[in-house]
Amino acid sequence: MFKKRITIKILLFLVFSDVLETFTQFCFKKSALTASGFEIRNISEVFIFLQGPLSSWFLWVGLLSVLLTFIIWSTILSKIDLSVAVPIASFSYILVPLVSIIFLHEKITITRWVGIFFILIGVIFVSLSSKERELNVR
Repeated sequence: MFKKRITIKILLFLVFSDVLETFTQFCFKKSALTASGFEIRNISEVFIFLQGPLSSWFLWVGLLSVLLTFIIWSTILSKIDLSVAVPIASFSYILVPLVSIIFLHEKITITRWVGIFFILIGVIFVSLSSKERELNVR
């Protein structure tokens, strides 16, 4: 079994993956906003509702972003453990609210920021446990 170390290259891929995931979510939100205020009361209105998002270039850019994220994520997972990659890739939980505030003018409550802080603490612990494991393997 080979060592699965987090290199600078993998770390950059993880950061890019988080940024791309954030961009994807932003695109999907912008696409969904094309149908805001629309109320679905029966099945035939679903198709009318979908016309807005399906005609939005944000949706198609978002889907392309999903494909690119999949390629990058597959590369990451071929190099490091899933149990290490997922927590480190949780920085999108921080980036999405920031993008939401800046570009979508959403309000983020203090409770949500506290939750985001705990996610950051968890990422730090996971990163430290990964380094600890590397030291034990050597």
